[in-house]
Amino acid sequence: MFEIEWSACPLNQGLLRVPHSEEVTEHPLNPITVTMTDGRGGFRRGTIRSSSTGSSTGTPTPTHAPVPVTNLFSDQLLNHSPFDGSDPLSQFARQDLDPLSKMAADEWDYSANVTSIGKKSKVVADDLAEPWQARRAAILTKYTTSEKLSIVTSFLPGGEKVIVKVQPSGTMVDKVRTRLEQLDDFEEGSVRQMLDLTQQEYAARIELLNNELVQAWHSDQRVKALKIAIQCAKLLGDTAAMAFYPSKFVLITDILDIFGKLVYERLKMKAEYYKPGSKVVTCLPDNFTPEMVPESAKETCRNWFYKIASIRELVPRLYVEMAIIKSYSYLTSSEFSTALLRITRMIRGIGNPLIAVYARCYLCRVGLALNQSTDLGFVKENFYDFLSTYGQLFSQTIKADLNKQNILTSSYLNLYTPALDWILQVMASSAPESLLIEILARCKQESNSGLLLNTILSAFKSTYIASRPMEFVNLIMSCNEEGFPQHLLYRRLGQCLIQESLPKEDCKPVLNAVWQYVANLKDPVKFMQCAEIWIQFTVIYFSVTEVNFILGEIISHLIPNRAFEQHYSQMQTIVDKVVAHTQDYESLLTMENFLPLIDLFHKESIKVDVCKTIIDGLSSQPGLINDPIVINALMFIARIIHDSVSALTVDDEKRQIGNLICGLVQRIDYGRDFEKQLSFYAEARAAFPNLDSVHIQLVQCVNRLSVDTRKIVRGHHTRRTSAFVRACAAFCFITIPSLTLVHTRLQLYLLSGQVALLNQCLGQADACFKAALSLVPEMPKTIELDGRQKSSEPYLLSYLSSFLSTLLVVPDSPEHGVLYLMRGLLNAVQRCFEANSSSKSYLYLRVLDLLSTVTQENYPYHVDKVESNDTLYGSDKKFINEVDKISSKVFEEILNHLKYLGSSDQHGKQSVLALELFCRLIMRADLRQPPLATIAINLWKLSQRHGSADPKLSVQTIEYMKNRSQLVVFDHFPELLKKMLNT
Repeated sequence: MFEIEWSACPLNQGLLRVPHSEEVTEHPLNPITVTMTDGRGGFRRGTIRSSSTGSSTGTPTPTHAPVPVTNLFSDQLLNHSPFDGSDPLSQFARQDLDPLSKMAADEWDYSANVTSIGKKSKVVADDLAEPWQARRAAILTKYTTSEKLSIVTSFLPGGEKVIVKVQPSGTMVDKVRTRLEQLDDFEEGSVRQMLDLTQQEYAARIELLNNELVQAWHSDQRVKALKIAIQCAKLLGDTAAMAFYPSKFVLITDILDIFGKLVYERLKMKAEYYKPGSKVVTCLPDNFTPEMVPESAKETCRNWFYKIASIRELVPRLYVEMAIIKSYSYLTSSEFSTALLRITRMIRGIGNPLIAVYARCYLCRVGLALNQSTDLGFVKENFYDFLSTYGQLFSQTIKADLNKQNILTSSYLNLYTPALDWILQVMASSAPESLLIEILARCKQESNSGLLLNTILSAFKSTYIASRPMEFVNLIMSCNEEGFPQHLLYRRLGQCLIQESLPKEDCKPVLNAVWQYVANLKDPVKFMQCAEIWIQFTVIYFSVTEVNFILGEIISHLIPNRAFEQHYSQMQTIVDKVVAHTQDYESLLTMENFLPLIDLFHKESIKVDVCKTIIDGLSSQPGLINDPIVINALMFIARIIHDSVSALTVDDEKRQIGNLICGLVQRIDYGRDFEKQLSFYAEARAAFPNLDSVHIQLVQCVNRLSVDTRKIVRGHHTRRTSAFVRACAAFCFITIPSLTLVHTRLQLYLLSGQVALLNQCLGQADACFKAALSLVPEMPKTIELDGRQKSSEPYLLSYLSSFLSTLLVVPDSPEHGVLYLMRGLLNAVQRCFEANSSSKSYLYLRVLDLLSTVTQENYPYHVDKVESNDTLYGSDKKFINEVDKISSKVFEEILNHLKYLGSSDQHGKQSVLALELFCRLIMRADLRQPPLATIAINLWKLSQRHGSADPKLSVQTIEYMKNRSQLVVFDHFPELLKKMLNT
């Protein structure tokens, strides 16, 4: 048989009545014999038994007359107040059709289906608290078990059959009983028990039940969906594997959330109505009121609650009702608080405190998600109900269960944390500080429990905690260590205090009291859990002396038995926090215990990450570094990072490490002591041989150092400064060959040569330029630019054009011939470009530009205090003759390429190159000479022959010649123009 707690009927619209205390002669949970009337008018005796899992059996309370529901219950139940000695089943039995059959006939013939429902239903979180979804993953990760689990269900294949259903007799009472018992999973046909499931297998089976429920609902099998929900809810009454219970709660309530949403959406579809004055069916808006809901939808809603009220066992009955509690909005908008309080008090009937607290957590979750201005007083009552039953957590029954499952008391209490944290967070998120005072007083009255203190510290605003730190320290000190571990409470307190600003006078007493406990912890695990939080508190509020002391304590606790090998992650966290919050970086690096702490990282990968954090933290510190001790410490740390680079290191890792070390190199500054600065760069070159990016940075820094020296002496070098800048040039010249990429070496040779020339170091400049020219033929055909492989010809054309610009001001060496660097460049061009490359011809055009410029009496630009060839040669005829010879050879090379383009039918390129060469001739050549004039006219004709030349450039060229023809110097241009235009 089954029982219904009519005083807790969800459709009781009146005030909740609590039975008054009176003396009884029988225990309320003992079996009760009642007389029942069967369908034939006879009488039979039966027994109402208590359910096996915490069923509530309170004294029935007469109900007020509720709003009429359906014809199903109109005469037999709702107009009967109070019951006249017969039990509810007798009332149902007098009907021609049993309740569930009637409901199935009336309600399950829908043709529409609920639209798509996700696998996981997300509870709509209010702004009052952190969304449950944010906690869900953490709970599933933390609360695991290696024990074998079991599931009892009738909706999954496999497992052992545990119950055989006996077909009932044909009496009306038996039919009623059978239909009602179909709501209970253990009396369903072919119920099977799946044993020895791992945690992953268990979660997979739960997910299958979830899918089965949704599929059953979409197939219009509402009863089956309800049964699955009941079976799932009943699993929450099992604590055989306590360590897994919080995760099981998360998995099961996900399914119940989906079921609740399915019911709510189904009722909303049934609640389509006609607006006044309209003949079009309209869906209910999101902010509907009960008055807008049609009576048929209200009947369906009431029937859902009646079905759930018929569930015999308390735990599934409560969970399933809580899952669909939002559907109350179709019936009433003012009774949510009453319903929530009623369920709160029904949960008192659950005997197991772990099951009860999670039931309260689920109630607070669904209550918070209601889109109503619901009074959150029920949340406080749930929390106070837990406080009043707190002693049950240490009862002999619980201790026996813990011994049986080999669970420590502290681990058991930790299972309550997710539920209590959620309940109290809902209370505290928008509560005033007075609520904290009230709850602290209540907790002291009931029990100064570490579990409750941990929940309070987690839920209330850190501002409230930080306003009374010593009060919490004293409360933690007085807690029993056997219950919730004290070190976890100190850790939680530290997490609160580091989020707020404490008065100076409170910091020292708090740290002294806390560290007195922490320092005496012998277990390295407990010690490190506290130390990684309180080190941040120390760094924020205290000087380097206190931080150094705490680091020393950490080292002394970790060295015995090589305990540090088990705590690398926490040690890394400690270093991260010290680096992130320190205000005096130099004092940190000179600290007695900081580098020894780094030495405890024997695992290379972690040690490298820690060193990266330290070097990276340097970027947030203002100013330059010149303290030798700090520099030595930083170089020690940087070498650790550098030494991790190997042939297997990926490019991104090399780039990251290189950037960190380059940033360090840039921060080291010895001021005006340039020699010491250069010495540091030399040491850095030796310390970091495997990173090209660091060597590039060093070359750049040394060149800058050389330029800074020139600025100080204003270009007038003394013997000492002259020797120094030559040493800088030598440093660069020696360092550049160690680089891997050819184009990088080319750029640095050119830059270093220009800096040497700026400092009047002609020999060093020549050496750099010659080294660059000798390297040009080694340039690969493709280079990587912006992550892509591209032809190197455009790069070479740009580079050599820049090189030519520098050669204009480079004086010829007496030991070599005229324009020896120019000759060397032309030789290199022959070897680095292909025979018929257009890039080579365009480079020759730029060579012609340079050769034309070097014959001028005064060059357009100079290097200060460096005499260029215009001063050395002074337009000497021999010099000009040499230039003419070179020009003729270059000009001939260009003409040969034009012939090649014509023979290979590349007329477009031929026209463009011919026009470019023609422009050079009219600007730089003496066209009074008939041969040159003839060549110029032929080039113009060639450029215009195929119509491929740029018409804009052609027009501009003619305009230029017309303007120049007005000058005496260019009096030959009119005749030239005439020949050009006549063609």
